[in-house]
Amino acid sequence: MPAETMTSQAALARSTPPKWRYSTPAARAPVIVARNGLRVGAVQRSSVYWPTDHEAHADSPGIAVILGHTAYHVPTSRVAPGVPPPNRPGVPPVIVTWADKHYLDEFRADISALRPQVDIVVASCHWGLGRDPLQYMTDIAHLAIDAGADIVVGHGPHYPLPVAMYKGKPIFYGLCNLTFSTGHLGRRHAGWIGLLVELSCERGAVIDCNFRLVRNNDAEETFFCRLDDEAETLANLAERSKKLGAHFNPKSDRVHVTP
Repeated sequence: MPAETMTSQAALARSTPPKWRYSTPAARAPVIVARNGLRVGAVQRSSVYWPTDHEAHADSPGIAVILGHTAYHVPTSRVAPGVPPPNRPGVPPVIVTWADKHYLDEFRADISALRPQVDIVVASCHWGLGRDPLQYMTDIAHLAIDAGADIVVGHGPHYPLPVAMYKGKPIFYGLCNLTFSTGHLGRRHAGWIGLLVELSCERGAVIDCNFRLVRNNDAEETFFCRLDDEAETLANLAERSKKLGAHFNPKSDRVHVTP
């Protein structure tokens, strides 16, 4: 490839994409709910969406998104215990993800603008692949809290993901389902267990965070679970969450989350 072509491609990769690429302000607008003197604001983004005609643009309806990127890196040194060193042919690549900077900048600005208008800010994110958070998800969650969010709630995968604590604030990477029957391609989706988050507030500030486990029955009714009946699930989730700075304290049928 000619050197001048490579240079022009590199310059294109560094350039700021045109504004029509980004989600419109109307799609990014927060929702503010006022109840009993408490004002709660929520912002929503999706990083799992159809790349064609799903994002809201000036000339088409859609949703607000944060674009995520994926790269496959061949390690040049041992990256983790148990991973073969790179002098072995066939060493698998490391999957690297990150969130698009321009979308992150807009997300930060939207949360910062919402913060003085409300008492509680909730950042809601549709994302995920697998049972553990990817780096782009952590980048988004940390940015949201840095910008003023009190809690981050994630959804997308149909199983619970770990809970994290960042600067004393909870990140629920995956709540699974509250109610869900028919999955993709019309297949029945059964046997799942979800999380329902409860925040306690005092004088306009979050003072406590708990969650309850939920399932549904054959009549598609959602019900609260007894923690004694879900010991294995809770132990697994607690172990994975502990690595992310969140500790569980089960009490009755609720789980108290602390740093």
